[in-house]
Formats: sequence, C-alpha cells, structure tokens
Amino acid sequence: MKIEQFEDIDGWKKGRELTRRVYALTRRSEFAKDYGLKDQITRASVSIMNNVAEGFDGGSDAEFVRFLIYSQRSATEVMSCLYVALDNEYISQSEFDNAYALAGEARNLVGGFIQHLKSKR
Repeated sequence: MKIEQFEDIDGWKKGRELTRRVYALTRRSEFAKDYGLKDQITRASVSIMNNVAEGFDGGSDAEFVRFLIYSQRSATEVMSCLYVALDNEYISQSEFDNAYALAGEARNLVGGFIQHLKSKR
C-alpha cells in the first residue's frame, strides 16, 4: 500500500487506537483524580500519533526517522505508565494486558517502519 498521508501509516493507526483506550481508562474516577499520571499517559499516547504525523512532513527520510524514534519512545512511556496504573489499582490486569499489548504493537509497527526507511538509504 502506498503511503500518501500520515493516516495511512499503520503505526499511526495503532497509536490512535491506543490513545482512545488510554483516554477511556483515564476517565474513571480514581484514575481521573491522579492528575499527574493521567496527564503523563495521555500526553505520551497522543505523542505516538503526533510524532508520526509531524515526521511525515519532515522533508527527508532521516528527519522522518528521528520523529518515528520519538514516537516509539512514547509508546514505551505509555507501557511504563500502565504499570503505575495497575499498581495503584486504577485498571484491572486484563485492562493492563490489553492496553500494554496495544502500546507494544504501536511501538513495533513504528519500529518496523523505521527499519523500512533506513533500508531505503
């Protein structure tokens, strides 16, 4: 499939799915009251999408890769924040597992795209 816009990128799509999940989880009363964690995890999830989008218009593959690496790191940050949410009983083990898997998929898809762009050099 030819990529014509950032919305065509699988890592962006998975980041969007993860962001919807994170926002749904953080709306809950106890999670919503933990302003620091809520802010951190929502910003990190949105950052996955935004860095893919921003890198898409970066002007070069090298610049795109730089932003994709930021996106990948944001996915890892979400994974770490999910542990805090689990440990504080804001989410269940199954909710953790599901969101953690989504974050891992986003990270892996972005990582695969990074490798694809690097191989074009």
